[in-house]
Amino acid sequence: MNRAAFILLSVGAALFVGLLAWQGFGAVTTTLMSAGWGLAVVAAFHLVPLALDAGAIAVLLDRKTRHGSFCSALKARWTGESVNSLLPAGQIGGPVLMVRYLSHRGARMRDAAAAITVSTTTQALSQMLFALLGIAVFGANGDMSEYRTPIIAVTGVLGACVLAFCVLQRRGMFGRMMRIGQKLFGKRDATDDTDATEPGAEKPGRWAGLALRADAVDSAIRELYRDRKKVAASFCLNLLGWIAGTGEVWLILYFLGHPVNWHEALLLESVGQAIRGAAFAIPGSLGAQEGGYLLLAPLVGLPPDAALALSLAKRVRELVLGIPGLVYLHFSERKFQRRRAAHALSADRG
Repeated sequence: MNRAAFILLSVGAALFVGLLAWQGFGAVTTTLMSAGWGLAVVAAFHLVPLALDAGAIAVLLDRKTRHGSFCSALKARWTGESVNSLLPAGQIGGPVLMVRYLSHRGARMRDAAAAITVSTTTQALSQMLFALLGIAVFGANGDMSEYRTPIIAVTGVLGACVLAFCVLQRRGMFGRMMRIGQKLFGKRDATDDTDATEPGAEKPGRWAGLALRADAVDSAIRELYRDRKKVAASFCLNLLGWIAGTGEVWLILYFLGHPVNWHEALLLESVGQAIRGAAFAIPGSLGAQEGGYLLLAPLVGLPPDAALALSLAKRVRELVLGIPGLVYLHFSERKFQRRRAAHALSADRG
């Protein structure tokens, strides 16, 4: 963990503990425990949005190959979400691990990186639409005049950032990043590789090689964006995944003894997830998610202890599904490393 991640994690943890202490650990814990075995039902229900998100990845992969199967996409999504939720890697660690997992399953790195990049982008875009949908539906059924303008403004800013990210992808974002690295470190890189080259042969440095691979990824991304049906299908599946998450909030509050209407659950999930997404730099959005639910609680008549219990129930679900995901990822990595070592040994003997 680098220093910035450690600082952000410390800030998030302090905010998390502070909010719980403010409302009283006992009151929040009592409310959470009232859900009982209902938390297991919530964890099982989360498989629905998880499967929809996996489908959003699968439609972007080559279905004729093993790595393009829905099962591979589901496992990749499961492990990626586990990393994002439980490890101090911010929101970038999950996509990186998903690309690595798919490449281990036989996908070309360029194709795996392109699919995960595009699916992550459509997921972010669909999240913006989901947040606006929640605001619109709740606004038609309740009074949120004091909050509508700042929420829409924040959503608009985040949406503009996502659109800018889309434009950068179309213009070769990864290749440009690697070339910047090549300009900064290329001379030292070439010096380091001098001894490894044969006399009279020219071998590209490490950064030059990375730039070539990044160009291949950029090309694959542009190819995917030209297939509008695939991109539209990924967007729709991600949007359905966000909407399905509304059922999770409804179930949690039902088991906590604070049932809400569908449009109220929609507001909590849509805007709550937007707040969590805005705090992507904090590992697990620790503290930000809890603060977001406390901010939204008065709009739906939810007491503060129930709002914090809602957030904690979601974190319990992350543990229930995330810990097995990390265990599976660990053994998958070990299996791949053993297979690669066996191939290297057989190549040396040959």
